Amino acid sequence: MDGATHPLIEAAGLSKKFAMLPQDVRRYGTRDFLRIAFGLPRELPLRPGEFWALDDLSFSLAPGESLAVLGRNGAGKSTLLKLITGHMLPDAGTLAVRGSVGVLAIGQFGFQPMLTGRDNIVQKAVALGMRKQDILPLVPEIIEFADIGPFIDAPVRSYSSGMVARLGFAVAIHVNPDILLADEALSAGDAEFARKCAERIADMRRRMSLVIVTHSPEFARDICTRAIVLERGRTVFEGTAAAASDFYRGMIGPDAVSTVSA
Repeated sequence: MDGATHPLIEAAGLSKKFAMLPQDVRRYGTRDFLRIAFGLPRELPLRPGEFWALDDLSFSLAPGESLAVLGRNGAGKSTLLKLITGHMLPDAGTLAVRGSVGVLAIGQFGFQPMLTGRDNIVQKAVALGMRKQDILPLVPEIIEFADIGPFIDAPVRSYSSGMVARLGFAVAIHVNPDILLADEALSAGDAEFARKCAERIADMRRRMSLVIVTHSPEFARDICTRAIVLERGRTVFEGTAAAASDFYRGMIGPDAVSTVSA
């Protein structure tokens, strides 16, 4: 399909459920696996001990758009990211993702902890669809942007979370995906690195689409043009990023906003 005429992401009635207790996770997981293996549909009604992490979510992302997904912890933001990246399958609804996807999300960088940062740059870029001969000339620029000094030749397992986020961001923006998915990893690092990231994101918006999941209304307003607000897996507001930020502020209260923004 032509990404210039079709949405890059199109979700309709998207739903995902989880079990709360470990014994239910194992029991229901085995049952669901067997149903899928035998070509049977998933069991849609909630079973005892389950809850909807996403419930009937519908939205689309056009080429060149920037969409923020706002919500408190547990609203379903991380679940949505995992569905878009293919780490999970929905229990109901449909999700179409067209084009290449870059991910800058805490816990989803895909780095190999035993390899050095330098080696991970090449491996991650290849995994995102670039040819090795195309990424090698960009390695010095990626290293310079990440700005983690001599640690670039140390195993990633020795990195702080901020250093991992820096390296992940540097790789993601140089791969130039059609869609960039990001979360609070974008705010990792000091003020100077945050400023550098904001400048690069502003440039990226002219050539790719963004989906940012966050619980910070200021972050959503600064980065994106559109936004949806999730509460317990359901959409409670959709509109401009400015309007959604105001709605979210009113929903969580001023004290919570000051905490979130810290």
